[in-house]
Amino acid sequence: MHADLASLVGAEHVASDVALADASGLSGRVPALVAPGSAQEVAAVVAWCYEHDVAMVPVGGRSGYSGGIVPGADPDTVGIALDRLDALRSFEPLLWRMEAEAGVTTATVARRARENGLIFPPDPGAAEQSQLGGNLATNAGGPHAFKYGVTGHWVTGIEAVIAPGELVSFGGPVRKDVAGLDLRGLLIGSEGTLGIITAAWLRLVPAPPEALPVAAAFPTVRAGCAAIDAVLGSGVVPAAIEYLDGRCIAAAPAPFLPDAGGSELLVVCEAESAHDRDELLEALGDGAVAPPAAEVWRWRDGVSIAVRAARGEKLSEDIAVPVERLADAIEGTIAIGARHGLEGCSWGHAGDGNLHSSFLLDPGDDAMRERADAAALELFVMARELGGTASGEHGIGLLKAGQLSEQWAPAAVDAARAVKRALDPKGLFNPGKKEP
Repeated sequence: MHADLASLVGAEHVASDVALADASGLSGRVPALVAPGSAQEVAAVVAWCYEHDVAMVPVGGRSGYSGGIVPGADPDTVGIALDRLDALRSFEPLLWRMEAEAGVTTATVARRARENGLIFPPDPGAAEQSQLGGNLATNAGGPHAFKYGVTGHWVTGIEAVIAPGELVSFGGPVRKDVAGLDLRGLLIGSEGTLGIITAAWLRLVPAPPEALPVAAAFPTVRAGCAAIDAVLGSGVVPAAIEYLDGRCIAAAPAPFLPDAGGSELLVVCEAESAHDRDELLEALGDGAVAPPAAEVWRWRDGVSIAVRAARGEKLSEDIAVPVERLADAIEGTIAIGARHGLEGCSWGHAGDGNLHSSFLLDPGDDAMRERADAAALELFVMARELGGTASGEHGIGLLKAGQLSEQWAPAAVDAARAVKRALDPKGLFNPGKKEP
């Protein structure tokens, strides 16, 4: 195996017996991790794997939360790292577009756009680590997805390697293309189970003139969610609508709301004009403030770390529900935790009904972790009962294997399996992921 792979990408780009792990806490090992230096080399590696019936797992920035890069049951799985595919193939700011390879980091795309008065709105987090390919594979979201949409919304074309090792393109720099089936959309969000994305054409837009957050704290979850309803009914489309529940507020106190201690919900919105900021301040009611954007997002970026530090460890899921059921899901998370002897809490993207429902854990306490795993299954049931989903933005990966069969009707499950068989007849692309 190693000699064959080395002949394709160079011996210095093949590592043996490598551990693969992401932010989910799951991990595994692959006998070989290959780092192709071009899309053509990715195609050559895939062709070799397909010829020899070897499973493959694409590896990006390792910042995912679902175990998407962790190998499944096959001990001979080859990891394909995309770090070396880090070129911006083209950038045309006057045409609001960029072609970037899969290994380019989120921060690089955002920085180059911003330097030219543009934005690439998706901001799924871990910007200096997460890579475009991983963002595409999971169709990642983030705080500003409420107004601007998830990653796939900003992609006009992708280049990918599909079975049995063919390098193909769907779409391109053209902004409108309905000539065929939406294979581009099928690959985006497939978690590497239908092929390996090697590059993408990205759509950019001029940066808004201002980023003006507003925030307010509320004594109850229901009062805070009523304020979110008022924001949605205000006529303003905020760039983001975020929330934290009371336990998260205690773990990550907001410096711009020093009196929020003891509150049960904190709501943060972002306006893009002074007029909209004033409308949002009115919608949030008495006590709302308008802090500097840098202060707000620096604090918001640290919330997950602060919640983990509150006890030393946490199990966190990314369920999503219709926004009108957000209060039920926030309260339900706490109730589920209590039933399992755990402290439950949540924060997330209120405008999308997307909760990071979490259970605080003692590091190394296996019994507590088992209770948290059981509580997570109840979270998925609750999300479905509220009309929602087991994953709003992190994907299914290994962590939530089997949840789609609970969420979808049998005919939908069969359709998903038929697509997988059609594009990956040997089942070698990231097996065990995205499985119904």
